[in-house]
Amino acid sequence: MIDRAGLAEFLRRRRAALQPEDVGLPRGQRRRTSGLRREEVATLCHISADYYSRLERERGPHPSEQMIASIAQGLHLSRDERDHLFRLAGHHPPTRGTAGEHIGPGLLRIFDRLADTPAEIVTELGETLRQTPLGVALTGDQTRYTGPARSIGYRWFTDPACRARYHPDDHATHSRVFASGLRRTVTLRGPDSRAAHLLRLLLAGSEEFRRVWDQHEIGVGYSHDKRFLHPEVGVVEVACQALLDPDQGHLLLVYTAVPGSESYEKLQLLSVIGAGLS
Repeated sequence: MIDRAGLAEFLRRRRAALQPEDVGLPRGQRRRTSGLRREEVATLCHISADYYSRLERERGPHPSEQMIASIAQGLHLSRDERDHLFRLAGHHPPTRGTAGEHIGPGLLRIFDRLADTPAEIVTELGETLRQTPLGVALTGDQTRYTGPARSIGYRWFTDPACRARYHPDDHATHSRVFASGLRRTVTLRGPDSRAAHLLRLLLAGSEEFRRVWDQHEIGVGYSHDKRFLHPEVGVVEVACQALLDPDQGHLLLVYTAVPGSESYEKLQLLSVIGAGLS
């Protein structure tokens, strides 16, 4: 059963505890409240302000599990807080583990401060959960996919269009990295895991993947440098730095170019024209 009073109180308390700078929002000069406004929380949660306001007022429909998950993420809740929110809403909390998609608040706080940098948060299967606007401008919207195609490793071997954003000279390396990474994850997570399901799909559907997989490579990685091929500005060379959340298995990938370089200027251009060219 939903605890409407408890849910409303918890939402109000969490909203009041968050500051605009905690979630990458400008504070502004005329802010009267110390916490976030309802409209700001609704935007972070990708729901309407009216819907969110009704929850805080103990009204409205029974929120779905998907809605509660979105609110938990928007409010930057820890996993314990997320689980509490699910119970208040009358749902069982999601199973914990590295297969989860709830991004830890610490990783989100770092991500929220990277608005002027290409960056993304990905799962251990290469599923993009969040991208900065400049990340979308550089690589396209990687969050729009569903099903197995959410994994870039799966798309790499099944959708030729996936390779268009990567320099042709690097394609063979990408293939080896994706196969090696999947082998590690399957071994780590076991035969009943989502990684094992992706493996079975790729073995059945891609001759190239079978050929690379048969090499039995482990630990193949990139250098710190990557080359993207943007349809409008051309080749963009960046350094890729990764920050791991060990509890969730999520990676924050941050792409930077050497200041003053041609690639740096291209990123500056993309920051102005935005994702419209993606």
